[in-house]
Amino acid sequence: MDKLTDYPKIIKRILTEYIELSNRRPNIDIETFLIIDEPKGHYIWMNLGWQNGERITGITVYVRIRDRKFWIEEDWTENGIATDLVHAGVAKEDIVLGFHEPKMRQYTDFAVAS
Repeated sequence: MDKLTDYPKIIKRILTEYIELSNRRPNIDIETFLIIDEPKGHYIWMNLGWQNGERITGITVYVRIRDRKFWIEEDWTENGIATDLVHAGVAKEDIVLGFHEPKMRQYTDFAVAS
């Protein structure tokens, strides 16, 4: 697998599928969208809008590609984006759970860092 070309395609496909699934039952007051900065390797699934008079702004998933690895910085999905990446053929050694404190990453099944 060529990480430089395949990894951006993989994360875009996975996040696009989530966005499409989310939009099947849209909340007209909350937008769900994907923000991609491909040259710098940032991929963000975000929600924005209003609910019950409260402002909703939130990142559901934030993944970046850094040092030829996926760094999952934020993940509020049920099964985890890391699971989706593994199912797509990404080695666990190429996935860093960046939302965990560095000293705790050694206790996961994934990479400690780059």
